Amino acid sequence: MERLLSGLWRYMTFFLLMAFLITCCMLLFLGRLEQNLGLDLTQDHIHQAAILTFGNVLFLSLLCTLVDDLRRKLTVERPVRRIIEAAEKIMRGDFTVRIAPLGGMGSADGLDSIIRYFNKMAEELAGIETLRTDFIANVSHELKTPLAVMQNYGILLGQSGLTEDKRIEYAQAITKSSQRLADLITNILNLNKLENQQIYPQKQVFDLGEQLCGCLLNFENIWEEKKIGIETNMEEEVLVEADAELLTLVWNNLFSNAMKFTDSGGNVSLHLKSEGDCAVVQIADTGCGISRETGKHIFEKFYQGDSSHFVQGNGLGLALVKRVMDITGGDIFVESELGKGSTFTVKLRKKRGK
Repeated sequence: MERLLSGLWRYMTFFLLMAFLITCCMLLFLGRLEQNLGLDLTQDHIHQAAILTFGNVLFLSLLCTLVDDLRRKLTVERPVRRIIEAAEKIMRGDFTVRIAPLGGMGSADGLDSIIRYFNKMAEELAGIETLRTDFIANVSHELKTPLAVMQNYGILLGQSGLTEDKRIEYAQAITKSSQRLADLITNILNLNKLENQQIYPQKQVFDLGEQLCGCLLNFENIWEEKKIGIETNMEEEVLVEADAELLTLVWNNLFSNAMKFTDSGGNVSLHLKSEGDCAVVQIADTGCGISRETGKHIFEKFYQGDSSHFVQGNGLGLALVKRVMDITGGDIFVESELGKGSTFTVKLRKKRGK
């Protein structure tokens, strides 16, 4: 019914337009003909001319309506139907669907622009769906591992006749797994808040060197236990204006990674210096290092590269660091070589005037 009314409306539009144009032309033509030839047109002549004009109007209106209907089918309805079908596939979860550009006549109606943005949207949705699937799979795996460890050692603790050394060993294993689980959940929550812009930077001026030293001292027990050598070279009075709490997340994650992946007897160094308007922080270690390919993806969620070190991290810390850098307007880079260690460089804007 709606289609019929639409066709009738288009026909009436063309009819009125043709009637007006042809009537005006016929009146001008007959008036000029009568004036030039001196003809005395009777009512019969005028009546016949009117009937012929009306017939021409009907025919031309119908022809224009059919041509317009064919044009709409080819340049509007068919492309729109393709877009609707593609949208229905996306609604059903098929994000691989793409619409071929129309070119030619369809482009004049702007449909190619719509199709181009539709395909871009489908690509973004496909990427988000992949990230969501990978995120769920990785989180499930990361949660299962410490839970399984805690469960197994909990069962072992329930056995009778355990020696004191074994009891302490099993209890420490449960503690480490619970800490790993707590770190994972904390990183997930922080990263989710950052990505959903639920954390807003609260800028304040503070001494970056003092903050770095405070964060480093939190890992004193670890470097003493592993006999890791600590080297510091800190420029004094380097002031920055940033969110101190967010930057604490950065330093804690970088120091934690440096301590984790550095073997006993290795070295971790911390350097702070000014370069123009920037404060440059370098945290280096003599640990296992990473390959060039791993370095390209190291700041992606759950990317860990070398599977032999899966047990030591959850792949979210550096993604959290990168997100904080994006929010605070800083930059972070990594230079590394397998077997020789890694150096993470962070650049922050210093307080103006300093």
